[in-house]
Amino acid sequence: MEDILDFGRIILVVAGALSIAIFVRVFASRIGLPTAALLLIVAAVASEISDRLAGLLTFQDVQRVATLALIAILFDGGTSIGLQKFRTAAVPITILGVLGTFATAPLVAVAAHYLLGFDWTVSLLIGAALAPTDPAVTFSVLAGKEVEGRSGTILEGESGFNDPVGIALMIGMIELAVHPSAGIADVAWEFLREMGIGLAVGAIAGVVMLQALRRVPLPDGSLYPLAVILGAGVVYGLAAVSHGSGFLAVFVAGIVIGDAEIPKHLEVHHFQSALANLGELAVFVALGLTVDLGYILSGSLWWEGLVLAVILGFVVRPLVVTPLLLPSRLSHGERLFVTWAGLKGAVPILLASLAVVAHTEQANQIYGVVFVVVLFSVIVQGTLVPRVAERLGVPMSDVEA
Repeated sequence: MEDILDFGRIILVVAGALSIAIFVRVFASRIGLPTAALLLIVAAVASEISDRLAGLLTFQDVQRVATLALIAILFDGGTSIGLQKFRTAAVPITILGVLGTFATAPLVAVAAHYLLGFDWTVSLLIGAALAPTDPAVTFSVLAGKEVEGRSGTILEGESGFNDPVGIALMIGMIELAVHPSAGIADVAWEFLREMGIGLAVGAIAGVVMLQALRRVPLPDGSLYPLAVILGAGVVYGLAAVSHGSGFLAVFVAGIVIGDAEIPKHLEVHHFQSALANLGELAVFVALGLTVDLGYILSGSLWWEGLVLAVILGFVVRPLVVTPLLLPSRLSHGERLFVTWAGLKGAVPILLASLAVVAHTEQANQIYGVVFVVVLFSVIVQGTLVPRVAERLGVPMSDVEA
């Protein structure tokens, strides 16, 4: 009987927290603040007030929650883009996703080392954590809106594509930090293997899913949304057990089936969007509960994070993105918009948690700094995205349901 009561309490806490998160999202939309920012703040304050909440989730628990959330978010993001739109912006998406991520990490590391005094190992881990943009925040900020032209597709594609790149890069940096025998060649090989396998599994599995949905009629229309999202889980699992990037595989599979004709397309789209929204709520609440606000505010981490956030947003991002987008057929305003809207979110915090789990040097400092940078990016950059788009002449239109 006690086990049933304990399980009931768990369901009550989880369902209650996510229900509150929905109301937080409603409130955030009314005051013009990205949901991610308010969820992180509310969850972090709640964990600071309640010791039970502070110890409710381990970093391993949060990583599992984040993994499930990102599967739903990336798959939904991929299907929202679709193959036709991806083809029009494949080159800048790939360039920003790979070269942009690899260029951002060392520049942030240089700033962390020379301006803030972190040693090179810690600086490189911070740089790797902050290199990717975040699909949960990007898709959330653009929710219900579509940026006309290619700039919106580039932003969404970059945030989906550079997450697997950033994760592979962070894992490589952690290997270098905790295993002195590891070398750059080992990291490069691991990266190429993960990307290659993930890309292949995602493309092949996407085609297989598409053909199966078209050729195998299901007895109940309500099964199609379930079949699609379960297929996304299979895609992630196949890539992961094959030592590839499951996140890249899921994103690519989503692109393959995104704008293709499948049965119950509208129902599938609505179900995926609902799961992606649930994943967004869950991951930011979970991440916020792991943050020790007292530790961050009592020392120098808060201002160190602000310094890095300003440098990342106003120096590093423009230095990296501007030359990489020069060959693209974008207006000056569109390039500036893509530069501004490279938002940080759940993925950088998740990457920083990998350093904590691996017990790397100064892991708690890394986690605190990354949290402050993410909060700045979401609050300042995320809130101003619609206004910046308007000032730069980048039209945003409402998306029909």
